[in-house]
Amino acid sequence: MKARTVAVVDYESGNLRSVSQAVLHAAQGSGVEVVVTQRPEEVMAAERVVLPGQGHMGDCMRALAASGLKDAVLHACANKPLFGVCVGMQMLLDRSDEGPTDGLGLIPGGVVRFQLEGRRQPDGSRYKVPQMGWNRVFHDLGRGVHPLWAGIDDGAYFYFVHSYFARPERPEHVVGETDYGGRFAAAIARDNIFATQFHPEKSADQGLALYRNFLHWNP
Repeated sequence: MKARTVAVVDYESGNLRSVSQAVLHAAQGSGVEVVVTQRPEEVMAAERVVLPGQGHMGDCMRALAASGLKDAVLHACANKPLFGVCVGMQMLLDRSDEGPTDGLGLIPGGVVRFQLEGRRQPDGSRYKVPQMGWNRVFHDLGRGVHPLWAGIDDGAYFYFVHSYFARPERPEHVVGETDYGGRFAAAIARDNIFATQFHPEKSADQGLALYRNFLHWNP
């Protein structure tokens, strides 16, 4: 396998195809080879790794364990750049109220459900759960901007589909926030790990820019 390889982990998550197609598009002309794989040895050998995730977190955690890829993902989280997407982000935390389900325990904190019943948005409409659609992500939080946001405007719009959101224990692990009935973590990071609640692969040019930045990120 080429040294400059990004492995998209295939444990049969629902957003695998859209994520892998977006990463392939972002990698065009970069010299980075994209491999969509169910093989632990390819995840281990890759320079960097993308972890998709969609649906029920308990189902995703069980599928990851059953696939035989969990140890390879944990190795990647400890040794190389890793990008988690949607439930792939939530899985990085200790636990989720969805199930409830234990996560991978790589970023301290939990995942909780929106509690927005009966509340109204500024335009008078009711909040809906799941949040579904475009929302602004703010990454200039006064603690320094994470390098993966390079070239992306603070407050740019990204596409969300989710009923649960991450609540990290440590503020420094939050590198992007969105407001939906209150501020919540839209992007989290620690060392060589970066992850988003939103879907970059459904977020047009700014989503592709984020994937491109990841392909060249050297934490």
